[in-house]
Amino acid sequence: MFSVRIAAVRYLNTVPLIEGLDKTAGVRVQTAVPSKIAGMVATGEADIGLASIIDAASSSVGMTLIPAGMIGCDGPTLTVRLYSRTPINQVRTVHADTDSRTSVALCRVLLDMVHGLLPEFVSFDARERVADGGQEANWPDAMLLIGDKVVTDSPPAVRYPHQMDLGSAWKELTGLPFVYATWMCRSDAWDDPDSGPRLRTAAALLDRQVRHNLTRLDWIIANRSADHRWPADLARSYLTEHLRFCVGDREREAVNLFLSHAARADLCRPEPARWSDDHARTAVP
Repeated sequence: MFSVRIAAVRYLNTVPLIEGLDKTAGVRVQTAVPSKIAGMVATGEADIGLASIIDAASSSVGMTLIPAGMIGCDGPTLTVRLYSRTPINQVRTVHADTDSRTSVALCRVLLDMVHGLLPEFVSFDARERVADGGQEANWPDAMLLIGDKVVTDSPPAVRYPHQMDLGSAWKELTGLPFVYATWMCRSDAWDDPDSGPRLRTAAALLDRQVRHNLTRLDWIIANRSADHRWPADLARSYLTEHLRFCVGDREREAVNLFLSHAARADLCRPEPARWSDDHARTAVP
């Protein structure tokens, strides 16, 4: 009997990817913050995870990316944002929301490439406003936030007159979209003759689900935005204008470009991403 464990985040931005999966026979959906999901896949707690791109390139086990859906943008992201009391080019310390390692890595890359900055990054629990060691940080001088909390628990604008949307900054720098997370699994499991067919079936299911959900975004917005405390009009703009959910050639190019910059900053291994369909795309007819 078909059975697969899928790990994902329950943010508004993942709803187009995971809506309906929990009603699919054989599928068990497990939830966690983005920074935990690659580890769940690596240890076998989950078979497939919607995990941060940087985690695939820094995992202790080989990871294969599955192009059956992603969280990305082609310009402003809205929910990955650096807030600062001072001009961005004067930032010296960033209190970084630890939910997403890719967003933290992207912030490091952008501050270096755009502003020539190598600031100190301090892990920061944005929900409790507590920094490393339990030290209360309240509203720090510079803060990286990601996810729904950018909208539902946004810091007072008067405190942060200087802001940088990381998706927009990446697009201005490279001309490419950005991919924050995509489905992935262990490479050895994908290649294994026993587990591989089951993972391929799951990948096809994920691909069908996101394509189906993208045809009913109006229903998703009407029925799910309130669950995440989003105003319906802002949720509509976010899901239909800001975010991208399908992996194409430009997205693959962007992933490799980002990983090459991250590797130069010693944030991951210096190697390109491995996609589950690489062989099929390069095979000679």
